Amino acid sequence: MTHNLNDLQLQTMKTRPGFIAALDQSGGSTPGALRLYGIKEGSWANDEEMFAIVHKMRARVIMSPSFTDKRILAAILFEGTMDRDIGGKPTADYLWDVKHIVPFLKVDQGLAAEADGVQLMKPMPGLAALLAKAKAKRIFGTKMRSVVKQPNRAGIEAIASQQFEVAAQILAADLLPIIEPEVDIHCQQRSTAEELLKAEIIKRLEALPPGDQVMLKLTIPERDNFYADLVRHPRVVRVVALSGGFSRAEANMRLRKNPGVIASFSRALLEGLTAQQSDAEFNAQLDESIQSIFEASVA
Repeated sequence: MTHNLNDLQLQTMKTRPGFIAALDQSGGSTPGALRLYGIKEGSWANDEEMFAIVHKMRARVIMSPSFTDKRILAAILFEGTMDRDIGGKPTADYLWDVKHIVPFLKVDQGLAAEADGVQLMKPMPGLAALLAKAKAKRIFGTKMRSVVKQPNRAGIEAIASQQFEVAAQILAADLLPIIEPEVDIHCQQRSTAEELLKAEIIKRLEALPPGDQVMLKLTIPERDNFYADLVRHPRVVRVVALSGGFSRAEANMRLRKNPGVIASFSRALLEGLTAQQSDAEFNAQLDESIQSIFEASVA
């Protein structure tokens, strides 16, 4: 299948050194993200006010002089961020036109209840409309998350099937999917779950139509360099890692042991940033975070 993906953005994702900033906390995780940012729950009257506050936080990060294409390849946005403006431009346009950072969109609608040791993505009846809107807003790619809790073969097969089925719909809409089947870091026998998951991913990568490529966002593996064959796979644009609940220091340390895998951190990126900091303090803290994650990603 041939796609009309933006060639410059695709080359950026394939070859440029750096990492992905995951700025896509959604409704469920937003109060926690704001609490860490020094804004108490109850500082907003409703969801609309809460999302306006979180947009200010994200805009502050994106507009920071520390946040540039020298170290950051791409940013993953929540739909509400895509729909708002930064610096007088739609967020995706600001990212690419001003910062030369590739815009992605989180498209999943959250997780279903656990079954067979996994949490699949909830149904996405509005996906086609969301993909059309993303394309119109010059988004390059998407991200969707599901979670493996147990090394259950049937559950892991269901996770991989769902991720690749939705990825086919995203590719057909001319967007690049980031497939994110997270293995919970608290999973008993995590390395067994990772082995089962990798086998399912490879099987589905081999079955992709000619010309189709995806990105993979995975938990930093228990066994160092376990994803080397995925990093080299011709159907994989890039393998990126989530921080998964590890502190930034721990996530960076683990990431360094996985050459070719780059960070796509959310909470670990924003760790230490608060609303109360002056711009100078905020930018210095963000610069330090970005530098440490960048160094771990290019190690």
